[in-house]
Amino acid sequence: MAEPLVDRWYAWSHLVSPATLAMNTVDRHFKIMQSYVDSPAVHAAAVKDPRFLGGPFIDYDGNYQTEIEELIRTTREFRAPLLEFRDAIKQLDALLLAEGKGYSLEPFYERVPPALRGYVELTYDLNDQPGFRLIEPLLYRSPLHDQKGQSLVLSRMTGDDRPFVLSTPRLPSRKGVHLTLPFSDRGLDTLFSALRRPQPLSTIADGIGVTAVDAVIDMFTPNAPPPYEPYTGGGVRWRYFGHACILVESNGTSILLDPCLSYTYETKISRYTYLDLPERIDWAMITHNHPDHLLLETMLQLRHRIGTVVVPRNGGGALQDPSLRLMLQSIGFQNVVELDELGTIDTACGSIVGLPFLGEHGDLNVRTKLSYLVTAGRHRLLFAADSCNIDPTLYHHFRRILGSVDVLFLGMECDGAPVSWLYGPLRSTRLARDKDRTRRFAGCNDERALAMVDALGCREVYVYALGQEPWLNYIMSLKYTEQSNPIIASNRLIHECGERGIVAERLFGEKEILLP
Repeated sequence: MAEPLVDRWYAWSHLVSPATLAMNTVDRHFKIMQSYVDSPAVHAAAVKDPRFLGGPFIDYDGNYQTEIEELIRTTREFRAPLLEFRDAIKQLDALLLAEGKGYSLEPFYERVPPALRGYVELTYDLNDQPGFRLIEPLLYRSPLHDQKGQSLVLSRMTGDDRPFVLSTPRLPSRKGVHLTLPFSDRGLDTLFSALRRPQPLSTIADGIGVTAVDAVIDMFTPNAPPPYEPYTGGGVRWRYFGHACILVESNGTSILLDPCLSYTYETKISRYTYLDLPERIDWAMITHNHPDHLLLETMLQLRHRIGTVVVPRNGGGALQDPSLRLMLQSIGFQNVVELDELGTIDTACGSIVGLPFLGEHGDLNVRTKLSYLVTAGRHRLLFAADSCNIDPTLYHHFRRILGSVDVLFLGMECDGAPVSWLYGPLRSTRLARDKDRTRRFAGCNDERALAMVDALGCREVYVYALGQEPWLNYIMSLKYTEQSNPIIASNRLIHECGERGIVAERLFGEKEILLP
C-alpha cells in the first residue's frame, strides 16, 4: 500500500491545489484535530456508531492527543503563509459581499489583503453579484505551493480496512516506511514500475531516498507476477474494477476511466487489481474532481504507464473548481489534455466525446465534470458517472446530435451527502442546515435513470459508482443494506429494464464483458 499524504493527511486533489489546501487546512483539518484534542473519547465512540460514518471523527484506538497536538503545532508553523492566504480569502469575500453594490470594483484592489495581491481578479456577474477569480497558475509558482509537505507511506496491506481519509490523519507512529519526497519525484515511477519490471532493490531504494534497504525489503519479492494477457479479439472487452473504474480495450487501445484500484491480497471478494492492467494505458479519463473518481493513490502508481490523462476543461479560477490540469501537472503528469463539452478525441479504436452532465455538485458552479461517450468499432459506451438526469431534454439533445447509445454506465447514489460535507471548508459563511439538506451530491433515482435509458435508446445498462466495494470504504464510508434507497432504486431500474428486454445489472466486485 502506498498512501500519498499532504501534511500527514491523505492526499486528494483539493490538498494539492494551493487555495483549496489553505481552506481545508484551517476549516477541516484544524477543526477535526482540535475537537479530538478536546475530547478523544467522543471521537472513539462516534467511529463505532454506523450513524456517523463519514463524519469528522478521528478513527484510532487509544489516545493520540499528544501526537495530534504536535501535528497542529508543526502544521501551523510550516503552513504560516498558507494560513495567512486563507484569512485573506475570508476577508476579501466579506468585503465584496458587504460593499460590492454594482459600482466599479477598481477602488477595491488597493483593499485586497496583502497575501492575495496579484493573485485575484475582482468581478461581477451579469446580475451585479460581486466575486473574484483566482489566477491559479501563479499560485502554483508561488511560495504557497510548498511541496515539502507531500510524502508517501509504504506499508503491507492485508485487508480492506483503513481509517476514513477526510477525518483521520496518518500519524508518524503508525506502521510503514515514510518517504518524504514530492509526488512529482520520478523515483516513484522507478518504485511502482517494479510491480512489472524487476530491478535491483538497491536501485529502487536509492530512487526513493531510502538509505537502508532492510526498511523496504519485505514489500518486494523475487517472484514475477502472472503475465498480463491483453485483449486481442476483434471487438471490445471491458472490465469493471470497482466503483467507477472500468478498463476498455479494443484494437490495441486501452482506455481507463476514473482509476480507483484495489491491491492484490487474499480476500473473499473477487476483484481485479493493479496486476490486471496493461503495461501501457493509452488514455486515463477523469469524469470529475471528487476523490472517489480521481484517486491520487492510484494515479501516482500508474503515472509511468499512462500515455495521456483527459480531464474536463475549466480554467475559471473559482475557488470551488480548481484546475485538474494544473494539479496533475504539478504532481508529475506531463501529458494532460483538457476536453470541452462536446469535444472529441480520435483514438485508434474510434473516438471519445465529452458530454456535459448535471448534478452531483450541490448546485455549485463547477465546470470540471464530463461524462464520456467512447466509440470502439461499432460499439458506443457512455460512462455517465454521477450524472443526475435533472432535465431529460439534455439527453434527447445528445441522441439527436450523436445518435443512440449501446451501453450505459450510470451511478445511482440517490442519497448523496449534503454540499457542505465536501465543500463546506471553502465557504466564507456557513450554509443554513435546511438549505444544506436540499443541496446534495445525488445521482439518478430509478425514474430519472429510466428516462435517461429511454432518451438514449440503450440496449444495455450497468449501475456502478455506488461505493459498495469494501476496498473503497476508506474513501466512500458507505454501508448499504437491501433497504437503502440506492439499492431499492437500482433494483427497480434493473427490473423495469428486464421487462423491456434491456440487459441490466448492478456491478460489484469485478465483471468482464466481451462485445463482438
